[in-house]
Amino acid sequence: MNTPCPRLAPEQLRLHIAPESLGFADTHTLVGEPLPWIGQQRAFDAARFGLAMQQPDYHLFVLGEVGSGRASLMRQAMKEAAAGRPVPPDLCFLHDFDAPERPRALRLPAGQGRQLRDQVAGWSRQLEADIPKRLAAPDVKNESERITKRYQSDEARAFSQLADFARARRFRLARDEGQMVFTLLGPGGEEPLTEAEAGALGAQERATIEQAEQELRAEIVRFLDRTRPLERTRDEALAQLLRQSAGPLVTHGLDDIRQGLRKQIKDAVKLRRWLEQVEQQVLDNLDLFVPHEGTQGEDTLEDERRGQLADLLALCQVNLAVDNAQLPGAPVVIEDNPQLRNLFGHIQYESGEDAPYADFSDIHAGGLLRAHGGFLMLFLRDLVGDAPLWERLRRFLRCNRVAIEDQAASHGSGATVALQPEGVDVEVKIVLIGSAAEYYLLHEGDTDLARRFRVKVDFAEQFHASSDTYRASSVFLARSCARRGLPHCSSAAVARLLEFTHREADDQARQSASFASLEALLVESCAQARTRGAALTEACDVEAALTARRQRHNAPEEALHEAIAEGELLITLEGQRVGQLNALTQIDMGDYRFGFPVRITARTHAGREGVVNIEREVELSGPIHDKGVLILQSYLSALFGHLAPLALNASIVFEQEYSGIEGDSASCAELYALLSSLSGLALRQDIAVTGALNQHGEVLPVGGLNEKIEGWFRVCAQAGLTGTQGVLIPARNQRHLMLSPQVVDAVAAGRFHVYAAQHVGEGVALLTANLAGLAPGEHLEGSVHARAEATLLAYRRAWQAMALGRRRAPRRA
Repeated sequence: MNTPCPRLAPEQLRLHIAPESLGFADTHTLVGEPLPWIGQQRAFDAARFGLAMQQPDYHLFVLGEVGSGRASLMRQAMKEAAAGRPVPPDLCFLHDFDAPERPRALRLPAGQGRQLRDQVAGWSRQLEADIPKRLAAPDVKNESERITKRYQSDEARAFSQLADFARARRFRLARDEGQMVFTLLGPGGEEPLTEAEAGALGAQERATIEQAEQELRAEIVRFLDRTRPLERTRDEALAQLLRQSAGPLVTHGLDDIRQGLRKQIKDAVKLRRWLEQVEQQVLDNLDLFVPHEGTQGEDTLEDERRGQLADLLALCQVNLAVDNAQLPGAPVVIEDNPQLRNLFGHIQYESGEDAPYADFSDIHAGGLLRAHGGFLMLFLRDLVGDAPLWERLRRFLRCNRVAIEDQAASHGSGATVALQPEGVDVEVKIVLIGSAAEYYLLHEGDTDLARRFRVKVDFAEQFHASSDTYRASSVFLARSCARRGLPHCSSAAVARLLEFTHREADDQARQSASFASLEALLVESCAQARTRGAALTEACDVEAALTARRQRHNAPEEALHEAIAEGELLITLEGQRVGQLNALTQIDMGDYRFGFPVRITARTHAGREGVVNIEREVELSGPIHDKGVLILQSYLSALFGHLAPLALNASIVFEQEYSGIEGDSASCAELYALLSSLSGLALRQDIAVTGALNQHGEVLPVGGLNEKIEGWFRVCAQAGLTGTQGVLIPARNQRHLMLSPQVVDAVAAGRFHVYAAQHVGEGVALLTANLAGLAPGEHLEGSVHARAEATLLAYRRAWQAMALGRRRAPRRA
């Protein structure tokens, strides 16, 4: 025997948090308190373990929903862990004079990269200023003139002998811009031979002149052979003079740099070799420091010299790609735009006269290089859509080495030199942020990559509420007010905001972990307080913010209520109907959820098809709803199994529903409609029903309960509350109730009611005002069970009679 289900008291419909229980007057006093991981102890322990683990392949995968604080809390944990780690070394790139296409990577202790860069830059500027001065000193100038004069004297003597040799053969010899020019002289031996005189020459005389010219040419060759060693000796002497005079400036400056970097470093050999290269290159090109002191026409040569000197000194500089001088500990890098160039580094090409150009100074480090020795946060959704980036990351996780690739050259940029910077070993802890679904997809689809992320940091969507979580949530609100410059909240406002977290979780014992939603409501509530000119946000401001938010989003809900009021959607709010009941559904539009009633009707007659779900027949129902109908059919078969086989045809339909049905929360209502049709007992139309059932008739909890109840309440309130209207819900859903104050007030005033059922029999008794008799072995006279059984027996007799008539019908010839 099933008795009607109990009616819930107003205090059971909603959790109320007393402001005085929070222990503060307003949030201003909480700003200085530390903010713990609210309700995320499991995630906190996992994060602390993973960030401290120094072994490879112990990267962290952080899974949780957006707004749960997963990124901000992990950022906080990363910074705390980084503070206890040593500052990693700087990273520099250097030009290799032996292999210009392969710049060298150099690691230096933190701060020494900047020191080396600045010292080399200062050394270059000093050379540009000091070397010309030194070379212009009297002693150097005198020695240079002496060397030059000695060469000129020897060369002039040789040239004089060559000129005498030419004159003896009737030739005048001169030099024009470094070229030997000789002219045939006339008979007097003073003036050049005229055309008339040349035409008057005889054949023998012509032959004599040609012979003389050949002898002169041979003598010129011998002259050049004699003077080239003199010229070489002069150049060597001048170069030696430059080295002796300016060399100490070069060497001493580099020695000072070496002295400034005395600490033992891993790349000491590489640095020493590079400094030797720089020293040799500058000493070999000291002449570029000497300005051209010339006459008109030498401006071009001077510009060319300056350009060559600037190019040489530029190649002697240091490209400080990663500067950790200002870090207090290990780096924490948050890469919000993980493209290949941003994550792995890139080479920035410059436009040249003939083709794009880049050298070692155009190498830029990416997030991985900047995070060496520390932590790098990435978001999985930013990575999976970029196949080349995803594959490159997989390779990095295998080898832990970053080589900045010349992307422009690989795409045919036409660059003159394709740079191949030296690869760099990187030690970094990657923190990958994603959802639970993405985490399990990764494990299923890419096991090699998944095994690199052995630390699972699981952020819960909700957590058990306690005085500690209330205090921590209050501190969060206080800090948000201080950070955003918002008016602080009174304890009453905080209590109302905390109740909102329970509503978000649909649980009186748990709070939602979506602190982004909580902070958004805080911001909107503070805006309401400012609108009324208050210095403190109160509970009324929170209510106003919730009302305003609902009005911004509930246009579709309003349209449906208007359709009911105008009679377009048929919903009966009073009286009784056979085989008809109001069920409750939830509509989720992504940014807004609301509940709404839908009429369910059932018809039964004699037959063999069983229960037919019309939505399923026309493909308007989802698999979960279909499962609920099959469970209903199973329970019905078990209830009347002694009458097997059941001679029943039954149809169930959601009236005026055209967008599809999913979920099993209407299976109880469908069962009630079927039993009503079988028993002929009418169902109350002023009570809406929600709840799933199992094969034993037990009522199971459903989701979206608060929205469903409030949706039905609004429909009833719009038509006018009669005092008998209410809802029937699963008793196991009681702790999920966080109804609006309007509904609670109506229940307290006796104008609306909330009933809770453990078993479908309790709901049948409430809706029909008859004994259900649905328990095993109960066959009470006049009960719903007895009436339905009688109908099923009649269906069977009718079906048997019809079948017998078919067998006896005569066959036609």
